[in-house]
Amino acid sequence: MTDQLKHLRKPIAATSQMKKLMAAHFLELDEAQKTGRQKIAWCTSVGPAELLHAMGFLVYYPENHGALLGATRMATEVIPLANAVGYSPDICSYLTADVGSYLKGLTPLTKAYGIQSVPKADILVYNTNQCRDVQDWFSFYAREWNVPIIGIHTHRNIGKVEDFHVTDIVLQMKAMIPVLEAVSGAKFDIDRLREVVDLSLQCTRLWRRVLECGAAIPAPLTFFDATIHMAPAVVLRGKPEAVEYYKLLISELEDRIRLKEGAVKNERHRLYWDGMPVWGKLRELSDQFYQLKTNVVASTYCNSWIFDAFDPKTPFESMARAYTELFIVRDESFKESYMDNWIKNFSIDGVIFHDAKTCPNNSNDRYSMPQRMAKRLSIPTLVIHGDLNDLRCYSEEQTRTNIEAFVEQLDQKVP
Repeated sequence: MTDQLKHLRKPIAATSQMKKLMAAHFLELDEAQKTGRQKIAWCTSVGPAELLHAMGFLVYYPENHGALLGATRMATEVIPLANAVGYSPDICSYLTADVGSYLKGLTPLTKAYGIQSVPKADILVYNTNQCRDVQDWFSFYAREWNVPIIGIHTHRNIGKVEDFHVTDIVLQMKAMIPVLEAVSGAKFDIDRLREVVDLSLQCTRLWRRVLECGAAIPAPLTFFDATIHMAPAVVLRGKPEAVEYYKLLISELEDRIRLKEGAVKNERHRLYWDGMPVWGKLRELSDQFYQLKTNVVASTYCNSWIFDAFDPKTPFESMARAYTELFIVRDESFKESYMDNWIKNFSIDGVIFHDAKTCPNNSNDRYSMPQRMAKRLSIPTLVIHGDLNDLRCYSEEQTRTNIEAFVEQLDQKVP
């Protein structure tokens, strides 16, 4: 970010508290690895974390590490190491960046927190609701460390989530319990699970409120802010720290709404972002949109941690439903209806689809959705090509030019 833009933008004060929470999260994992006092479970970011917390595990999310590798631009350096041992450059670049960083013995956690390596898992737990790559990713470490791996295999391309979908996932989750008990040395406690699910429900409701602040005109935050502030919803849901953090953040954002303080000065256009962030280019993209007086106020990606179905009264059934209602799992008709509602409610002027080279499951432009949307809603759409982590797939010059032309198109529609 240029010094001039730093001066113009009012930082979100709650960010300092979030940084403390993230530091505490990683340092607790590092201490557990060194002392062996508490077992560590790896979990996919939209996996059954509540069950793991209830069983007494510390929970680590390697996708969060993958995003850190992308944001620090270490990913492009280490991906070739994973390619060299047989992982295709066409598969998830979270996977290849994380495996590559392990093979090279590098992690952004060192510079950020003085931590020399990611925590070794005592057990790996995945959910394929995002993609099959998470299973293959975790399988690498299961072989490397000779530790158990268990997972949930979620139905894909779902329209309405039916009872039989939920029943199937419940059975799969309950089948995990004996393995988790054997590794943790603790007996499963349904009341403890209810407590954790209740905390996750509080967290997700607050996170929804954070994102819905983007509907205000002018919006007090951007998509790029949300990709940072979603961290507690990802790695701390099920814990009271996340609940308290979002109360703090909401208070600040609501103050900004009352004072009409927009995150983008003189906000002129409002966009929706579909697909993954380009982690290594968040700052550049944020700066460009700011200079164009354009705010990306809503996204599909950040909504991935809204789990309205959580219910502590029925923890297994509600977890199964919440993790199956995920946007990425649904069919095209559901996705279009979902996006239409957010576009309407957030007064969106245009939609950007990010086609991420190594993430087909989160790239929704490949089956004519932008064309259908443009026709149905009479709204401009733009597809940019890149990747979540592998910057070799991203042309900064072409993207910048395309965004400028897109905003010019929006300018022509403004009276």
